[in-house]
Amino acid sequence: MSLDLRILGGSVIDGTGMPARRADVGVRDGRIDAIGDLRAATARETIDATDHVVAPGFIDSHTHGDVAWSLPDEHLDVKTAELRQGVTTEVTGNCGFSPFPADGPHADQVTALMGALLGSAATAWPDLAAYRGSATGMYANIAPLVGHGSIRAAILGFGDRAPDAAELRAMIGLAERALAQGAVGISSGLVYAPGLYSRTDELIAVARALRGTGRPYVTHMRGETDMVADSVREAIQIGRDAGVPVHISHHKTSGKENWGRTAETLAIIDAARAEGLDVTIDVYPYTAGSTLLHSILPPWALADGIEAMVARLGDRAARDRISRDFRDGLPGWQNQQRAAGWEGIVIASCAGRPQLEGRRATELGPDPAEAVFDLIETERGRVTMIAHTMREDDVERVIAHSASMIGSDAIPLPGKPHPRLAGTFVRILGHYVRERGIVDLPTAMRKMTALPAARFGLMDRGLLERGKIADLVVFDPATVLDRATYDQPLLAPVGVRLVVLNGQVVVRAGNVAEPNGAML
Repeated sequence: MSLDLRILGGSVIDGTGMPARRADVGVRDGRIDAIGDLRAATARETIDATDHVVAPGFIDSHTHGDVAWSLPDEHLDVKTAELRQGVTTEVTGNCGFSPFPADGPHADQVTALMGALLGSAATAWPDLAAYRGSATGMYANIAPLVGHGSIRAAILGFGDRAPDAAELRAMIGLAERALAQGAVGISSGLVYAPGLYSRTDELIAVARALRGTGRPYVTHMRGETDMVADSVREAIQIGRDAGVPVHISHHKTSGKENWGRTAETLAIIDAARAEGLDVTIDVYPYTAGSTLLHSILPPWALADGIEAMVARLGDRAARDRISRDFRDGLPGWQNQQRAAGWEGIVIASCAGRPQLEGRRATELGPDPAEAVFDLIETERGRVTMIAHTMREDDVERVIAHSASMIGSDAIPLPGKPHPRLAGTFVRILGHYVRERGIVDLPTAMRKMTALPAARFGLMDRGLLERGKIADLVVFDPATVLDRATYDQPLLAPVGVRLVVLNGQVVVRAGNVAEPNGAML
C-alpha cells in the first residue's frame, strides 16, 4: 500500500462518541484511505503520533469569518487563529449576516450590513455563486449560511416594517436561490437591524424555503436576557410551523437577573426534542460575548440604516431618549447595556481609534453613555465590543447538554478581538475536558466534529473513517490548552501538533503552510 501521509501509533477518536482506539491512519489523494495497522505501508511522509490523539478536523459551527480571507497578510495571526487550533471548517453567514445576496432594490444595504460587522473588510456579492467564485486564499474550509438579515436588507433596506406580499415573495426567492447554490441553512439575527424588525410569521415564511433540504433555520434569537425563554419558544415555533430543523446560536442567559436560567431554557429545548422536533444549539466556552457596539441601542435608534443612526446620535433629545431606554427598558427589547453594565463593555475592534481597543466603557470618559454615543457616531458604527454578561455554571450546563455543539462566534478582526477566536476549541479540550471534566474527550470530539457535520449536511467531513475527506488534527491530550486572553487574544494554543486540511499538512508544530481551504 502506497500512501501520501501515514500517521502511526496515535489514539484515534473518530467523532462518533466512541472511546479512543489505537490505530494508524493513512491518507491518499485527499481522503482517508486506511485505518488500522499501517506499519508495512509506504508513504511520502510519516508522522509518529505516539501519545497523541488523532481526530477529525474540528468544525466551528458558528463564525463570522465570511471575508477573513480578504484581510491583508499583515493580519495573518487573525486569518489563521482558527486553523492553528485544529479548526478545518467554519460555518459562516451567522446571525443574519452573509455577504450575499446583494440583489434587490436595496442591494447596497447588504454591503452596509456587512460593513457594520466587519468594517473596511466588508463587501457583498449578488449571490452565493458569485461569492464562491471570488473567495480565494482561505486557511480553512467555509460552509456558508445565507442570512435573513442580508435578504431583508436587499429587499426592504433597514426599514422598521413588515414586507408586503410581493416583497415577501422576493425574500423567499432569494433564500431559495441561495439554498439551490449550496447554502447550508438560513440564519437570522433578531437583535440586529434589520432582522429585529421581522415578525414571527415572516421568519416562518422564509424558513419554509428549507423544507425538504434537511438544512436548518439557525437563529441568534430575539433575546438572551430577560426574554430568553420566550425567545427559545419563538425559535422552536418557527421550526415547528415551517417544518424544518432549528439550531439556536451561542445559547446563553445574560445579565445577573438571568443567571441560572439555562436550566429553564434547556428544559424547553428538551421538551421540544421529546416531541420529535429537531432542535440543536451551539455554545462557546466563555462568560463574555462579543458583538457590534451599536447593537446596544434600542430598535428605534437603529431604524433606516447607519446614516439615520448616526444622525440620531447627533441629536441631544435622541441621546437622552436612548439613555432613558437603557434605564427603563422597552417591551420586547433585549437591553444589552443593562445586562453588561458600562463596566462590563470593552472595546474590541475600532480601526479608526485603535488606542481605545481593550478599554472598558467606564474608561472612555466621565460619562460612559456619552463616550459610547460619541464613538458610535464618529466611527459610523464600525466598532465591536466584548460584553461580560454570563456566569460559569450556565456555560458548563450548556456545554454538557446532549444537543450542544461547539461554535466560537469568532469575529476575525484586527485589534483586541475576543479570545474565543484563537482559543475556543483548545479551551474545551484543556479546561472543560481535562481540568473540569464537564464532558469526556470522545463526547467533546463529537460536539466538535460529527455533530456539526450532520447538522449542516457536511457529509464528507466530521468523522474519521475510510473514504472521508482527510481533515485531521493531531494533539497531545495531556498538554493541549488555550493561551489566548482578553489582554492577548491572539496567542496560539499549545498541544496541537499537526493539522491536515483536504489531505495536505497545513499546520506543523504551530507553523502554518500556504492556504488550502475551499468553499463547500
